[in-house]
Amino acid sequence: MADYKTIHGTTVKSYTTDPDNPIEGQVWYDKTNNVLQYVFPNRTSSWRTGNDMNTSRGGHLAGIGTQTACIGVGGENPGGYQAINESYDGVSWTEVADLNTGRANLAGAGASYTAALAIAGLNTSQPEYNLKIVESWNGSSWTEVGDLNVQRYDPRASGTSTAALAFGGAQFPTGPSPGHKALTESWNGSSWTEVGDLNTARSGLMGFGNPYTASIAAGGEASPGTTDIVESWNGSAWTEITDMNGAKRIAGDGGTSTDGIVFGGRHPPTTSLATTETWNGSSWTEDNDMSSARRNMGSATSSGSSSNLAFGGNPGSGTTAGTEEWTANAPVGAWSTTTSMNTARAQLMGSGTSTSALAFGGDEPPASDKTESWDGSSWTEVSDLNTARRQGAGSGADNTACLAFGGNAPPATAVTESWDGSSWTEVGDLNTARRGLGGVGTSTAAIAFAGLLANDTKQATAETWNGSSWTEVGDLNQARLNLGGAGTSTNALAFGGTLDPGNQSSTEIWNGSSWTEVNNLNTARSKNVGIGIYTGALSVGGNPALAITEDWNGASWSEVADLNTGRETMAPAGTTTSGLVSSGTTGTRTTAVEEWSSSSNLTKTVDTD
Repeated sequence: MADYKTIHGTTVKSYTTDPDNPIEGQVWYDKTNNVLQYVFPNRTSSWRTGNDMNTSRGGHLAGIGTQTACIGVGGENPGGYQAINESYDGVSWTEVADLNTGRANLAGAGASYTAALAIAGLNTSQPEYNLKIVESWNGSSWTEVGDLNVQRYDPRASGTSTAALAFGGAQFPTGPSPGHKALTESWNGSSWTEVGDLNTARSGLMGFGNPYTASIAAGGEASPGTTDIVESWNGSAWTEITDMNGAKRIAGDGGTSTDGIVFGGRHPPTTSLATTETWNGSSWTEDNDMSSARRNMGSATSSGSSSNLAFGGNPGSGTTAGTEEWTANAPVGAWSTTTSMNTARAQLMGSGTSTSALAFGGDEPPASDKTESWDGSSWTEVSDLNTARRQGAGSGADNTACLAFGGNAPPATAVTESWDGSSWTEVGDLNTARRGLGGVGTSTAAIAFAGLLANDTKQATAETWNGSSWTEVGDLNQARLNLGGAGTSTNALAFGGTLDPGNQSSTEIWNGSSWTEVNNLNTARSKNVGIGIYTGALSVGGNPALAITEDWNGASWSEVADLNTGRETMAPAGTTTSGLVSSGTTGTRTTAVEEWSSSSNLTKTVDTD
């Protein structure tokens, strides 16, 4: 048998404290506590909010596809039964061709969002409330194809557009045979054939599988009530297997017979559930809850437990257009303290990377002209700014080239200075003198936005820098000051800030010509700072001395690991992979510096019992 040294190339070493940089798989002996320890990646599975659908609806609409390529079909809202079809590209929803027959409580089948089936459903305005209509989607339009043999609503389906299974369901009380159904029908691309029934008749169940010859039917509404029963289809018959942890119906679902997920739903007397369960082919595991409880939603039925999508549905008595994205086993980021700055100050500016950064200006008090350079391990005082100031903005790629612009000298100033690695030089002024502005970019291509004039008028003005002068461009939609920013001069984010009557959560994205409002921060705040680019950013800290960190994925914000010390008006640098925030105020000015890593490890003790 191979020993530890043969496998890892080193012996088990002894330490009185944990090693400085343990790696995954390393084992060491803790002499202080007399235990063996090791590290492993810190990961989590969670839901995060995405962009809303264009039309709010519930009524158990159908979803077909994956988290980044999905359609949401049908449903119901106060406007009635819907034929609407929307397509999701991983960021936003777009309305595409409608169904021929509007309906709710339908099933969807398909391996891809470009080749799918919309099966059965309910529409009380139709001659037969319970529908057996089936429509086929080719990526651009819906075509009616062979009907089911038995009309019903709230069945579930699995498989593809050419080889599918429809099972369960119910008939409205006016149907020819009211009640829950055990019926199973198989689709060969042109017609449906009745095959082996479910063991438990039910409707509003969850189901998935591809190929359809290996499918799962889970939960649903049976007699006498909501069930947790799970059955597996082997191509010819259903067999009862491991039950879910909780009974539920009309939930979201997706996956295969060996990798599935069920989320949300309902179990009376609870109106809506937020619970999530994942399936590994033999057992169900409860995982993190959805951000918002709901039932009757659509889901990415082609995706399993690693990534999925929840959209629309009924959170309570009404409907929602809300979207949530599920990601499993994602790395967990963390902040760690590192070498402190030489001078404590608030309201300072910063730029660069986590290993090559510059922090400058600020308030000691009074307004400071000090500049400190970071090499990844220590801070060094270098040449001062020509104009001492606080509440300005900075941009730059590293500690050898950056830009300082605007701020409060006092009063509000338009002065711009360029850093060449050894000294500051005054260059072209901003067109509008202001303080509390945001800014991102490099020393030769930057954008300045928002802020406060000397007469205390809040600004929405934006200006771009081309390396020699500033040009006014499209205004923000919302005037404000003391906001965070991330990105470049052509693709930027602006988020948070102050606007009467208080802190803001609004986020705007710049595409090089105009600003568009997108999803808000979860926590309204000002004096926060930003790190990263417009498709991947962090909003860090804020007023009043917050430790909150939120992560932007190009569509929405999600709260992640807190700072070790809550604070505001720091100097930011780096990216969402490796970032840095320096100094600022906790209520008292601080020299503290923290580094961000997008992945972190947990230390565990080896169980030797």
